[in-house]
Amino acid sequence: MVGVIKVLVVDDDALVRVGLSAVLSAAEDIEVVAEAADGADAVAAARRLRPDVVLMDIRMPGLDGLSATAAVRSLDDPPAVIVLTTFNTDDHILRALRAGANGFLLKDMPPRQIQDSVRAVTAGEPMLSPAVVERLIDYVVQVADDDERRDQVKVARAALAHLTDREREVAKGVAAGQSNAEISGDLFMSVATVKVYVSRIMAKLDCANRVQVAILVHQARE
Repeated sequence: MVGVIKVLVVDDDALVRVGLSAVLSAAEDIEVVAEAADGADAVAAARRLRPDVVLMDIRMPGLDGLSATAAVRSLDDPPAVIVLTTFNTDDHILRALRAGANGFLLKDMPPRQIQDSVRAVTAGEPMLSPAVVERLIDYVVQVADDDERRDQVKVARAALAHLTDREREVAKGVAAGQSNAEISGDLFMSVATVKVYVSRIMAKLDCANRVQVAILVHQARE
């Protein structure tokens, strides 16, 4: 089926897996290609089936969701990973994003929002609202001492120095939590061009996702 988004659902709770699979399968443009009950099975399934998106639980026996996310994201041409949890804490979100996750989703979100989230990461759009991005940036700043902050500023500014002026403008849009379409409108570029710029920026800055870009931009301003 051309255009269908292939999804792998990973959770150690069978009822949660069934529920998520039912929600996703109800959408005509989404197909659940497999389910996995732990991180090790998730990595093996992702390698074998090449899904477009993995819905990954954090807390699982054996290989946990954060370690599994890092392993999945290190694959060649990796799938997008949305981390699932009932724990809405800054530390869980930040650790998931540092592991390479493309987004963060609470398990009690409405079915339509879960479906839309899968579509969003497939399209390369951010999975966190500007408010959540701001919270994460504040959290990173708060947990660092003065010496760490100075080091962070130095590293961030050195990294951003490798960007062109246009790339910096796009990076600022990413840091503001804007979608590709919003950046496109502000900078008078096509959405496709913005996507190219975002990919190039993430590669130059060695960032796995847009939130890491946002944190670097913020740290450079300190």
